[in-house]
Amino acid sequence: MAVVRPFRGLRPPKSIAAELACLPYDVMSTEEAMKMAEGKECSLLHITRSEIDLPPDTDVHCEDVYQKSVSNFALWIKKGWLVQDEEPHFYIYAQSMKGRTQYGIVGCASVDDYLNGVIKKHELTRPDKEQDRMIHIRINNANIEPVFFAYPAVKGIDSIVNSIVKKQEPEYDFVAEDGFGHKFWIIKDAETNSRIEELFARKVPYMYVADGHHRTAAAALVGKEKREKDPSCTGKEEYNYFMAVHFPDNQLQILDYNRIVKDLNGLGESEFLEKLEKGFIVREKGERIFKPRKIHNFSMYLAGKWYSLTAKSGTYDDKDPIGGLDVTILTNLILMPILDIQDLRRSKRIDFVGGIRGLGELKKRVDSGEMKVAFALYPVSMKQLIAIADSGNIMPPKTTWFEPKLRSGLVIHLL
Repeated sequence: MAVVRPFRGLRPPKSIAAELACLPYDVMSTEEAMKMAEGKECSLLHITRSEIDLPPDTDVHCEDVYQKSVSNFALWIKKGWLVQDEEPHFYIYAQSMKGRTQYGIVGCASVDDYLNGVIKKHELTRPDKEQDRMIHIRINNANIEPVFFAYPAVKGIDSIVNSIVKKQEPEYDFVAEDGFGHKFWIIKDAETNSRIEELFARKVPYMYVADGHHRTAAAALVGKEKREKDPSCTGKEEYNYFMAVHFPDNQLQILDYNRIVKDLNGLGESEFLEKLEKGFIVREKGERIFKPRKIHNFSMYLAGKWYSLTAKSGTYDDKDPIGGLDVTILTNLILMPILDIQDLRRSKRIDFVGGIRGLGELKKRVDSGEMKVAFALYPVSMKQLIAIADSGNIMPPKTTWFEPKLRSGLVIHLL
């Protein structure tokens, strides 16, 4: 069963929480981080993307960047922009987007649960990205940013959350620049904290990494590393745990994750369309944006026109958790055999666009001449994600896009 425990969070004062909180480090470029931090003296980006305080063109993985993060982190604490709670707490973090709200429990997950498979993943991680975050965690001796977990919903936990958010004013309550709302409560009652910990231990057999696979791996590996270097380790030390926001699975929504390709692999447009008919029922939809209607139906934008592509029966296997995914169908029927994109992770001819940007972004990049063709996919469901994680399989790259992204800086876990 899953271990989730309260911790003494390091948090900003209420007056600066909205200014200090920021998007995760990995959803922006250095230039975008600089723009986001502009005019925000206490933005956490000075810690998570500390290259913004160094000369232009500084290598983001050089020692100076990591050391600047450390010095900024110490300065934020010295200035009182981050203050540690006196007692361990769970916290509630609510995110609102387009009339929908999801409520997560902020608590510490167990390094052992990650190593033993109680925390399940659905994506591969890259060693270079793991190493980068390991260095960041190691030198700051803290989980600066949370990871995003899902768990099978538990009525008892839901009841506690509902009771608190109805009766207690949130500690933080703001709308970020992207229009998404963020609220944050501190669970102060010791008995309630114990009850939540007990419910996770009794009712939640597995956790699922929804977003933040590299941060999760890095946090667990640093904990393991610290344990191995500490001969007096008891298993209770803070480094045996790492910070996560745990959301019930029935509150989460996965957005589409779409593909755009630079060329048609030497084919003319009519020749390309003809080849598509081998695996798809192709229907021209005109100039108005067309969204996929259901699984195995795709939207394609080519030469100023939208098309509906419906995979033909027999070209996929819905009994196979991976083979039945639309990203697999697109890869197996179009990207690899027709467009000759054999490695989605390394090919320079393909790019990926999160559904939060809308299909207008696909049209824009094709119309500009930067890309030749775009494919929009029907979103993966939480049921599919959990089935794949439970089966021990790994999703193809760039399959799921979760939104809203967690804001970093509302609470930090010291190791």
